[in-house]
Amino acid sequence: MKILIVGDVVGRSGRKAVAEHLPGLREKLGLDFVIVNGENAAHGFGITESICKDLYDQGADVITTGNHVWDQREIMNYIDGDDRLLRPLNFPDGTPGKGAGVFETKDGRRVMVVHAMCRLFMDPLDDPFAGVDEALQNHRLGAGDGSGSLDAILVDLHGEASSEKMAMAHFLDGRISALVGTHTHVPTADAQVLTGGTAYQTDLGMTGDYDSVIGMQKENATARFTTKLPQGRLEPAEGEATLCAMYLETDDATGLAVRAEPVRLGGRLAPALPV
Repeated sequence: MKILIVGDVVGRSGRKAVAEHLPGLREKLGLDFVIVNGENAAHGFGITESICKDLYDQGADVITTGNHVWDQREIMNYIDGDDRLLRPLNFPDGTPGKGAGVFETKDGRRVMVVHAMCRLFMDPLDDPFAGVDEALQNHRLGAGDGSGSLDAILVDLHGEASSEKMAMAHFLDGRISALVGTHTHVPTADAQVLTGGTAYQTDLGMTGDYDSVIGMQKENATARFTTKLPQGRLEPAEGEATLCAMYLETDDATGLAVRAEPVRLGGRLAPALPV
């Protein structure tokens, strides 16, 4: 399978980059499945129903979120009715929405997406290791060779600490197709396939304007560090965005990764595109 996982979409510039690049990438790379992290898509804070529909129209199969999932209050009434919009699974019981699901591609292959949030330097949620392990208990890779029921399992781990993301990747190595980190808005240079066959990147980076402070306009964001005085609300930077993602290829028999490469298109960052 050929899969694309797109990093945190930030504001209008990030949405514009998805609209400009994702439909062409689906065709050019022959993508079978696309995940987009959309937690900052609504003016940098949360996501809305209309933005979800736009992302689906542009080629997203599943949308993940993160710690800003509830910033737009309307999403609380919407998320239960949209099985393709995931929030981290380790929120407490009774939280609207769900953190994992199994989805079918157009040709009938089955893909599981699991979304969890780290705890180091983040909100004190339930244990993500136990949560992901429980989500995977009845699901195995290997639909192609008959050893399991799924063609791919993909994990979006939203978190601050690189160590926690790396630990989770090794905890799951050989059991899932890929684990990608989101949240820091800075792409890491460690896209790789681990020894057990799981693809990994510590952070995909954001799909947003990199002439910014992690997607926000520079002046107020910088003043928060230099003055320690109250500042105005952070506003998304609105220059040309870079779409950042991971391109993943999996083995049709085992579901494990055979290729993992960064994708960067547009904006200020050096371009990268699989050949």
